[in-house]
Amino acid sequence: MRIAFIVQRYGAEILGGSEYHCRLIAERLSEHHDIEVLTTCARDYITWKNEYPEGSDRVRGVTVRRFANAIARDISAFNRSSDWIFNHPHSRADELEWLKQQGPWCPSLLHHLERQHGSYDALIFFTYLYAPTVLGLRIAPDRSILVPTAHDEPAIHLGLYKEVFSLPAAIAYNTEVERKFLTTHFSIRALIEETVGCGVELPPHQAHPRPTTVSDASEEEGGAGQDTQVFRSHLHARGATFRRRHRLHGPFVLYGGRIEKGKGCEELIEYFSQYVAEASDAELVLMGVKLMPLPEEPFIKFAGLLSERERLQALEAATVVAVPSPYESLSLLALEAFAVGTPILANARSDVLVDHCLKSNAGLYYADRDEFVECLKLLLVDRPLAAAMGRNGREYVRHNYRWDVILGKYERIIARLKGT
Repeated sequence: MRIAFIVQRYGAEILGGSEYHCRLIAERLSEHHDIEVLTTCARDYITWKNEYPEGSDRVRGVTVRRFANAIARDISAFNRSSDWIFNHPHSRADELEWLKQQGPWCPSLLHHLERQHGSYDALIFFTYLYAPTVLGLRIAPDRSILVPTAHDEPAIHLGLYKEVFSLPAAIAYNTEVERKFLTTHFSIRALIEETVGCGVELPPHQAHPRPTTVSDASEEEGGAGQDTQVFRSHLHARGATFRRRHRLHGPFVLYGGRIEKGKGCEELIEYFSQYVAEASDAELVLMGVKLMPLPEEPFIKFAGLLSERERLQALEAATVVAVPSPYESLSLLALEAFAVGTPILANARSDVLVDHCLKSNAGLYYADRDEFVECLKLLLVDRPLAAAMGRNGREYVRHNYRWDVILGKYERIIARLKGT
């Protein structure tokens, strides 16, 4: 079948969020279907500036058709507009103007959909929030699948999103938590509803769990050793390349994704600073795109934007992966950490993250600074506990987020949509 994915940005170097999720699904479905991604020329979601060339492209074997945005976003003006519209009575016209200011504003993408939608067997829209989805869903709702990637945030309560969630013939939720939130707050009219999520690879080279003692590490190296708990025991088995490259010699907490206040990074740094003041035996490593200034502290290291291979090495090397975002519909960062056997420390304000921790028993969650510090102390000191959580995380991914399970769900949705 010929399937179009509609998403606001798309590129191999975008390693997070709904765009990354979309790419992972598109690449794997392209093995059995004719996939075309319809997106904008933007690389940066702050301004939506046109940076990719307009026209057709191939990204990791998938056809990508890019359309130029008509305007760039003035983030200061947009923030002022958001503050006003979230706090004052307003009209539908006000909401549509806010949507345009939010961006990406790409009339040419919508014109292509209007002309060519009949050539696609299914249209899969990623994320509810932006104009390509809000306006694109109106074009052929009977062949549209919405992957909402939704959570409770001010924007979702605007009136224009009531129509968004009532239009598509099918909705592919990320988690049961997201599904419960949306079905509670919106009138869902979809003929097909499925909790799908995203697949996560279990690294084939990880044939063993994290060692928890020196004797475990010594056996790996061919020595005897003694049964004493120590952090350095797994350095030769996991993440050694990443550790050497970034000069990491002890325990460290890893964050991956957009480094910005909205993702909880400012709070993460504040809380970690408190941990260092009390314990002073770990470092915080941040990988991803830096969208906020970082304090010049010896315990903070910026690893930058990494390739997928380096990202995997970092996740394996980490003692703990921090997931500080209060707004998540799935959290690929948490699932990728689970897949390599690294426990997570998550923000308790995210119902999705709490649900992952409770169902997997592979992470802890914090509601404030004191809880963060105490949870981190426990994860860094109690190596047997961390190793057990690592095993639990791999099992959780194996049972719930294998690619064959996820792709099977998409195939069923598309087949049922085609048959309606």
